[in-house]
Amino acid sequence: MGKRSPVVKHRARKARAGFVRVEISVRKEDAPLVRQMAAALTDPTRQADARALLRQRFLAPTKLSLKELLAAAPLEGIDLERARDLGRNVNV
Repeated sequence: MGKRSPVVKHRARKARAGFVRVEISVRKEDAPLVRQMAAALTDPTRQADARALLRQRFLAPTKLSLKELLAAAPLEGIDLERARDLGRNVNV
């Protein structure tokens, strides 16, 4: 068997580091943008911000239950007390 090519070795190292190869087709004018986005996702100083920004913009929002929505609601400054209402008098 022959030696493995440098490309195969490089891809194996990347796979061990948790990377996967993705091939996409984009318009010529979008190629620099996609390359910069990929670079930001692999840069340790920028990857968290880039990932958060992309998820916020392009992923569908997760469905929350009513309980989760209420727990996440900002309730500071909202008066949640209400006067006790005993109803009306009904004569039969």
